[in-house]
Amino acid sequence: MIGRIGFMQGRLSPMFEGRVQIFPWACWQEEFPVGARHGFRMMEWTLDQDRLYENPLMHAQGQSEIRELCQRHNFGIPSLTGDCFMQAPFWKASGTQQVELKRDFLAVAGACGAVGIAMIVVPLVDNGRLENPMQEDVLVEFLQSHAGFLAGRRLRVIFECDFAPAELARFIGRLHPASFGINYDIGNSAALGFSPDDEFAVYGHRIVNVHVKDRVLGGTTVPLGTGNADFESVFALLGRIDYRGNYILQTARAADGDHIGALDRYRDMALDWVTRHAA
Repeated sequence: MIGRIGFMQGRLSPMFEGRVQIFPWACWQEEFPVGARHGFRMMEWTLDQDRLYENPLMHAQGQSEIRELCQRHNFGIPSLTGDCFMQAPFWKASGTQQVELKRDFLAVAGACGAVGIAMIVVPLVDNGRLENPMQEDVLVEFLQSHAGFLAGRRLRVIFECDFAPAELARFIGRLHPASFGINYDIGNSAALGFSPDDEFAVYGHRIVNVHVKDRVLGGTTVPLGTGNADFESVFALLGRIDYRGNYILQTARAADGDHIGALDRYRDMALDWVTRHAA
């Protein structure tokens, strides 16, 4: 079970400019050996629009270094959170800008294929949220038209969305499960006041990745167990559907700066939930 629990890239690094989640430019390589020493075997890559093509994932030299670090430390990178798509969503752009952002998406997909990343998380929240049917159609039609490109790289695009359960079920129903799925964020659902029973009833079968996080109702991320997330119910439901995917710790940063110690505690909490509720 422990091998299915990973962390969001950057959670083992000091915070930068007060940002909870950002690519850790100064020490990204160090998260591999540090994570391995603490019993982790995987992380979820994070990619920002700022300096997009400078990110090591996006060029051949960096990809080679990523593969070497994974091999040396027995590490995997099964998924990527594309904050870049939330920061600059092509489905809200037009003209030349939309063309360029679509090109960026395909470049990211190609880079993921080059290092063995199998899932791209597209956050349809905050600046990336879908605000009208036209934006949804732009997104869906683009992805459908490139389903072959994704399949050729063994990639699945998965969505983190703030739609109510029935609406999210309708949206994901437009896309084929072979190439598209849902990233279930426990904290985001809690912050929105959604019922896990309602969510799993209509789209539980499309969940292929889980972000472990706690948030207060209508508020921000807090340490696991101190917010409104009903972890017992969520992990019981995951066990009931025989969920076999990963659990990525996208948890609150440590107030005292001991981010490694905090992540160890959160990993142990997640392991307990997973073990007790395993199918």
